Amino acid sequence: MTDFSRIRGLLLDLDGVFYVGDQVIAGTREVLPLLRRHYICRFITNTSTRSLDSLHAKLTRLGFEVAREEIFSAPQAVLRFLQAQGTPVCHLLLANDVRRDFAFFPQSDARADYVVVGDIGERWNYAILNRAFNLLFAGAELLAVHKNRFWQTETGLKMDIGGFVAALEYASNKEARIFGKPAPDFFRMALEDMGLPPEAAAVVGDDIETDIGGGQQVGLTGILVKTGKYREAFVRASRVRPDAVIDSIRELPALLGIR
Repeated sequence: MTDFSRIRGLLLDLDGVFYVGDQVIAGTREVLPLLRRHYICRFITNTSTRSLDSLHAKLTRLGFEVAREEIFSAPQAVLRFLQAQGTPVCHLLLANDVRRDFAFFPQSDARADYVVVGDIGERWNYAILNRAFNLLFAGAELLAVHKNRFWQTETGLKMDIGGFVAALEYASNKEARIFGKPAPDFFRMALEDMGLPPEAAAVVGDDIETDIGGGQQVGLTGILVKTGKYREAFVRASRVRPDAVIDSIRELPALLGIR
């Protein structure tokens, strides 16, 4: 049995836990204030279609009271890394909204230090991939916001950027540096901000591999919710074993013994 009494902080995934697209998952607005009264909360996401400001605005619009500083997104992890490198030349495969956060860096389609891969939606095509491949072949390094296989939308599952990252890795014979979940440094970044050791925190998410597996590898308690992209078949096929499985985040207070 997992001892939840030691938990003092929660790393809460957003998409698939609190909402899917613009549809709020039932009961999530009501449960969040209770969780915040008892725990230090940080909100983690691999979403690479929205800037931090846009993501915060969406949460506010959907009725969730979350401070901008409490949100940890995968694009922001890439941004921190690039800032530490000075002013590297970048080739950005990012949504236009996210590109605004990277405007500080010189950008080029002809020569780059880094190719940064995020979500560009329906714009993916051979020409875009081939241009990125040639930059990598010429010496650029490959940075991936994340490497998710798929994501849940209001109309069903959609292929995520992991397949495109894998294609570029294979063609260029280079391994991408991954910044979002399940990268250990992503979870450690949020834990450091909370001021907590991993054994005092839990990750709550709908993805058995990136949320639960990623969190457990750094020592977090992993709580899987059966909303969003959760599928029983994925859980059966995974080697990851969550510490707890609940129908939705609405059941989290009962699991943790709070009211």
